[in-house]
Amino acid sequence: MTPSPAPAAPEPLLHVPNLLSFARIPLAVVVFACVVHQAWLVGLVVFVIACATDWLDGWWARKYGPLTLVGRNLDPLADKVLVCGTFIYLIPVESAGILPWMVTVVVCRELLVTGIRGMVEAAGKKFGADWFGKLKMGLQCAVLIGVLLIEWLRPMPAAADALALLTRVQLVLLWAMLIATVGSGAQYVVKAAKLLGK
Repeated sequence: MTPSPAPAAPEPLLHVPNLLSFARIPLAVVVFACVVHQAWLVGLVVFVIACATDWLDGWWARKYGPLTLVGRNLDPLADKVLVCGTFIYLIPVESAGILPWMVTVVVCRELLVTGIRGMVEAAGKKFGADWFGKLKMGLQCAVLIGVLLIEWLRPMPAAADALALLTRVQLVLLWAMLIATVGSGAQYVVKAAKLLGK
């Protein structure tokens, strides 16, 4: 009689990459509160710190481990809370230029990819971020950093020239982000279809 295989050891939950990923959720709440109270500089600093944890958790997991299923899902989930929530909270800020339809594109893409990732992972296949998804995330963070920076500089007369330049750059980043958001979402749909079809 062939012995049954030993059950797989449970994945560790409390390790540095997961803790860094989870830290983005309370940091996101702080950013939301800063937007509501127009504490732009504090919001900018906290948002940059949150973005740094996104880079750091991936670097740590690749260099020191562990690379886990929980980590692969917690990391993008924390990203979505931070990015989608900040975009939503910026809608009422008219000077930010973040329109409801833009936020709808961002949120719908993230929900679609989250659902697809769940189906692919349930089928036992890995579905991590690729370069296009990372580009999308980088552009989304750049747009939000730009908004927070511009809103902080807006009341300062001495920053008028810098503000004009930043506003033009911000517009280019905004449209590039929207294109990358739609394009990466379409790419993930095609990638998932190929994986599930095998």
